[in-house]
Amino acid sequence: MGDHKERMLRGELYRDSDPELVSDRRRAQRLCDEFNTCPEEQREPVLRELLGRFGTSSWIMPRFQCDYGYLIEIGANSFLNYDAILLDCAPIRIGDDVSIGPRVQLLTALHPMEDHDLRRQRWETAAPITIGNNVWFGGGVIVCPGVTVGNETVVGAGSVVTRDLPSRVFAAGNPCRVIRDL
Repeated sequence: MGDHKERMLRGELYRDSDPELVSDRRRAQRLCDEFNTCPEEQREPVLRELLGRFGTSSWIMPRFQCDYGYLIEIGANSFLNYDAILLDCAPIRIGDDVSIGPRVQLLTALHPMEDHDLRRQRWETAAPITIGNNVWFGGGVIVCPGVTVGNETVVGAGSVVTRDLPSRVFAAGNPCRVIRDL
């Protein structure tokens, strides 16, 4: 494993132009393209090759996009609706019985804010996203890097989740905030 891939996996600054990472993304893009165009009965084997873990009785609707695939773990009986985008430069863990609405984005990539030269040179980092069990995201939810969403939480459509959410709450808005307990 190359230096930049190791740095990415450790959550340190890395450059995504590294040849190994470019190759990994091309592999993922090829498998995403195959998944998005193949008949329904052929999708699961493609997902099992693409993803780090794909739980029993889970399913994803096309169009599905990701960066690497192998950093995504999806639990049992979970559902991702149309147009899901999972930028998995860090692990994305989705629990069991999760329902993810259309056009949801789970984004782990971060870019230097204060150091303009590093950003110009295309250095980046990433922070993992963890989604608990029995979570429901309405359509168009965006989850930012480093966020954990607790079990049995519901996030309203169009919300931008910038910080952790506890278990058993309804949260919504931009930025997303807890509205009430469930």
